[in-house]
Amino acid sequence: MLYFGPATADTRQFGTLQIPDLENLSLAGLFVLLQLLQFFILPVYLLPKESRWGYLLIPFAFTITPLWALLHEAIHGVFNSSSRLNRVCGRMLAICFGSPFNVLRLTHLSHHKFNRSATEKGTEIYDPNNLSYFRASLQYFFYIVCGLYLLELSSMFIFFLPPKMFRRMRSRLLNQGNLQEKWLAAQFRDEDVVRQTQIDGLSICVLLVLSAWCFRQHWLIFAALLMGRTFLVSFHDNVYHYGTPSGVTVSGHNLFMPRSVSRCVLNFNLHRIHHRYPNVPWTQLPEYFVYQSEVYDEHFLTAALNQLRGPIAATETPPQSQAVQKRNILLQTLP
Repeated sequence: MLYFGPATADTRQFGTLQIPDLENLSLAGLFVLLQLLQFFILPVYLLPKESRWGYLLIPFAFTITPLWALLHEAIHGVFNSSSRLNRVCGRMLAICFGSPFNVLRLTHLSHHKFNRSATEKGTEIYDPNNLSYFRASLQYFFYIVCGLYLLELSSMFIFFLPPKMFRRMRSRLLNQGNLQEKWLAAQFRDEDVVRQTQIDGLSICVLLVLSAWCFRQHWLIFAALLMGRTFLVSFHDNVYHYGTPSGVTVSGHNLFMPRSVSRCVLNFNLHRIHHRYPNVPWTQLPEYFVYQSEVYDEHFLTAALNQLRGPIAATETPPQSQAVQKRNILLQTLP
């Protein structure tokens, strides 16, 4: 199925983009089934028979990463050639993920628009003139351990504020917010977007409350499930941008993974390529990686551990890996 969506001049030189419609729909069905298994089938049918079934939550928790990768395709409009199916499936996957689709879509698109700019310097960047290293570390480690997912999960409650209060908050951001906040506030002027967000948020609340009721006496397992998802989402998200240069919108790390693992996360590890070509479906990212003579900056596990170095002062230049230096030298030699 051919994709007839917007394409930049750079993407057109490589040929027509092609969305794997059937594969994406199959994956969406699989992820919905996995959510039903861990939130309802496990506590209702399996745990009452044997508590050791709870260990299934360990592999289940790791499915949140490929779920986000597939939802990410819908955010960029390349989940399905049908825009209607793209939005319907995107909303369904977002409910499974735990945050309204429009919140995830618009904040992520703003991330592409303002990546590493003055308004979105990076999670790890702090100003030593305004913040001590100790306080910056507390904020940073809270964010990468649990803060991001908690923010995404709690964001839906803003849309349940009384209408006057919501409009007042939106107007304040439009008038006094930074450039990124103004852009986001403007997107939520659309009442249809707000209404869809409220419906998605209510669906998420119902899903979580019903699941908590199903777990009942196994509530510790339910808490472990939520904690695992919270950590994996928050820790994984920052890996691809930690230490990348400020002021470079298309910056990001291409991180090495074994091919089978890379395919499981829908080639999300080719992150700089994705930022350069955000409308390219996940199945074609490896082709663009080759076309651009790109190299891997480092192994994914190395990059994940690098995050533990902590926050970086804005006055410091993040050190480039040898792979990045080699890439820059190679690009300089290309015609």
